[in-house]
Amino acid sequence: MSKRFNVWLLILAAIMVSRFIGMALFPFADTTEPRYAEIARLMAETGDWITPWFEPGVPFWGKPPLSFWAQAAAIKVFGVSEFSLRFPSWLATLAMVWLIWRLARQLWSVQVAQWSCLVFATMALTYISAGAVMTDAFLALGTTLTLVSFCLVMAGEGGLWRWLFFLGMVIGLLSKGPLAMVLIGIPIVLWLLFSWREASNDLRRLPWIRGTLMTALLVCPWYILAELKTPGFLDYFIVGEHIRRFLDPGWAGDLYGSAHNQPKGMIWVFWLWASFPWGILALLSLALTWFRGKRSGIVSKTISNPGVTFLLVSALAPMLFFTLAGNTLWTYILPSLPFTAILIGRWVSECKSFWLPPMRGGLVALVPVLLTVFVGLAAVGWTPLKTEKELVSYYQLVREADDSPLIYLDDLPFSARFYSNGSAREVTKNGLSNLQTSNVFQHLYVAVPRTWSSDKVADLSPSARKVMEDNRYQLLVIEGLLRDQQPVSDANGVRSNDI
Repeated sequence: MSKRFNVWLLILAAIMVSRFIGMALFPFADTTEPRYAEIARLMAETGDWITPWFEPGVPFWGKPPLSFWAQAAAIKVFGVSEFSLRFPSWLATLAMVWLIWRLARQLWSVQVAQWSCLVFATMALTYISAGAVMTDAFLALGTTLTLVSFCLVMAGEGGLWRWLFFLGMVIGLLSKGPLAMVLIGIPIVLWLLFSWREASNDLRRLPWIRGTLMTALLVCPWYILAELKTPGFLDYFIVGEHIRRFLDPGWAGDLYGSAHNQPKGMIWVFWLWASFPWGILALLSLALTWFRGKRSGIVSKTISNPGVTFLLVSALAPMLFFTLAGNTLWTYILPSLPFTAILIGRWVSECKSFWLPPMRGGLVALVPVLLTVFVGLAAVGWTPLKTEKELVSYYQLVREADDSPLIYLDDLPFSARFYSNGSAREVTKNGLSNLQTSNVFQHLYVAVPRTWSSDKVADLSPSARKVMEDNRYQLLVIEGLLRDQQPVSDANGVRSNDI
């Protein structure tokens, strides 16, 4: 047993450590990662720990600040880098792995716990989110902590787990907001409907009054301070992000991006992607068992085992909630995966089919190997990415003191904003013409779409010449006549801060 444990631990450690490769080498690609990374960078730079800022002067009301707090703290410790900003999500994923271990061992055995952890760590969405600058890992950590604590308390555990139930709510409310309470409430209510007689007395084990008070004391101050500092936050976040976004697939009120209009029910397809390869394999095996005439056995085992029932409703909760929503993303599946992984982990560890044991090792390695290879190809430039890291780095290398900031014509990508430390600017065509005649800069560095022809570049300015290009943009240098250092007025058409 000790030898098997050590081998399992080494494999799990290799999987988690392999994610470091992507965290350190893979650049931020538009739009999600650099957008959130820039918000965290601004928080660390300004020292404003109450309001996340989308850009200077524009508050970000789309998410609570827990993930930004963690990422800004990582910047303070490790400096600004892709690794430091992704590291908090890796820690959140590692915490979920431990929670899975603890619950699976409590419900069944060490072997089931081992396989559950391996299944979870090697699912596609888990592996990607473990090294990504997103809020979803923190939401999943909060919901997982609360639901695992609930299950353990109902099974007879006490002590700290009674309070961790409420701490998970705090994490969820400060990472995504009221959505966390919905994803926690659905499985608990459904499970109670199936097991009310057995569980009604067990509910008293949780310190409901003191725990709710603790949750309110830890969560409400930030919501109040955020509204006082930037009035309008609560209306946009509570009503807009949680009601209008859910009911209106093409919600046009999004201040920071665009609606993700999907067909209703698409969340179930996202589950197949997120749980790859394990979800597809488990569904195929379940279908074969069902059609072989063992339907009654599957149903009876699920209903008769409260632990299995709780895991099942916890795994299904995100899909049940988002089935009728048209505004969905595949990352919404992440809170489902810890409980999906335990169910699949039990099946993988106990399945006696002749075809599964030889495949298990390959399935464990599939996602880590594929994504590590993809990161390697991207690092050497063989895979095109939507990132401005290379272009910004080139500009920072060649620019001189009298040259302009890096200018993007009409559209400033989030990755350019992050990699330039917020100095890149978005300028209209008229604004660029005014800058050319203002005699402020010796050279204007302007990024325009790569698809522009040489004639279109020449129409922009006769002196424009291309000095480099990436997958989306070409960098132009336009000669200027440096005569004075007068500031550029707003009439020049600059959309961001004054150059």
